[in-house]
Amino acid sequence: MSLKQNHGEPINFKSTNITDEQRECLKEFFPDVFSEGNKIDWEKLRLSLGDTIDDSPERYSFTWAGKKDAIHLLQTPTRATLIPDLKESVNFDKTDNLFIEGDNLEIMKLLYKSYFGRIKMIYIDPPYNTGKDFIYPDNYRDPLEQYLRLSGQKDNDGNLLTSKVDRIGHFHSSWLSMMYPRLFVARQLLSDDGVILINIGDVEVFNLIHICDEIFGEENKIGVLAWEKKKKGSFLANSLTNIKDFIVLYSKNSENFQGLIGEINLEKETYPCINPSNKREKRIIKAGINSKYKEKNYKLPKGSKISAATMDMILHSDLIIKNGKLAQDFIIEGNWRYTQKLLDEYADKKELYITEDLYLRRIVTEPRYKTLKDLLPRLGTSGEANSKGFDINNLFLDGWGTNEDGNNEIIDIFGNKAVYDY
Repeated sequence: MSLKQNHGEPINFKSTNITDEQRECLKEFFPDVFSEGNKIDWEKLRLSLGDTIDDSPERYSFTWAGKKDAIHLLQTPTRATLIPDLKESVNFDKTDNLFIEGDNLEIMKLLYKSYFGRIKMIYIDPPYNTGKDFIYPDNYRDPLEQYLRLSGQKDNDGNLLTSKVDRIGHFHSSWLSMMYPRLFVARQLLSDDGVILINIGDVEVFNLIHICDEIFGEENKIGVLAWEKKKKGSFLANSLTNIKDFIVLYSKNSENFQGLIGEINLEKETYPCINPSNKREKRIIKAGINSKYKEKNYKLPKGSKISAATMDMILHSDLIIKNGKLAQDFIIEGNWRYTQKLLDEYADKKELYITEDLYLRRIVTEPRYKTLKDLLPRLGTSGEANSKGFDINNLFLDGWGTNEDGNNEIIDIFGNKAVYDY
């Protein structure tokens, strides 16, 4: 299904006033702070919050020239609408997919009401801001003249108040003003267990982290991935060859976020029940578990020590094996990896056994999940790059594709023609 942004009568989607939504949320929790005319009594709000509002002149904050305008833009309802583009659509009435063409801020405002709190994952690849004059194809960028006034480098009559114009600050401010409202609305669209991934270069990565700390909360920062985007650097690099980009991750709510999985192990394995770094405790091992000890019938008396390398266990009752099985419960002291409840559960499920050295191990058959690593190299575990390979159970097996790999795949699909500018 294809939809295009249009400035006309609404057809399928209706814009929502985000400021009104936030005001209603505040009214739900603090109805007493609203006075006649739906105005907020700031003094009452201060008292309701226990006078915790900090309005002192010196405090940590992140700001830039044009931030107030960016917030005002965020609060301005869009007048755009979405209309179906039947000519460009495939299976319009049957598809579950949606492709929307238009400015992303306007589009997100249009989707705000219908998709508020419903999106599991958002991935964006914003402009990198290369340090040249930042141009974004809408009416929201902060032109240099306006920036010079906002930053106090020019007066209202256009007279320079400094001998050196800060153009670098203009680039960063323009970029931040573009990003702020878009990230803010994106957060509102995320579900409580949702996550946003933002692809970015090294020019704005630190500013991006600052602005995300403000919008999403520093406590919801998941981390920053480093991605090897090139096999070789540019021949024009004269100081440092850059072959990486970053992917910044923030969750809507870190307590509900389930994490990013990089590997799922489905193979049958055995794990030791002892961890030398854990505190020493006593455990009761239930009768009936299998024994792989060399003698099918064996008795080790109370007080005996079972040791090897950094692990040792002490018996607090006799250990008796008959016909290759533990004949009775016994008590043993060690640095246990598992609680008593888990050991009982593993014994009942026949997942616990005595080893050839009289240790205890657990048979593991359920899937084991490993979190995603924060480094995404192009080489897989074999040491060779294979961008066409993909194993859903091990994302690192074949490595991660580079920009060059992506270009080659586009050529394979579309032929030798310029489908994208970059």
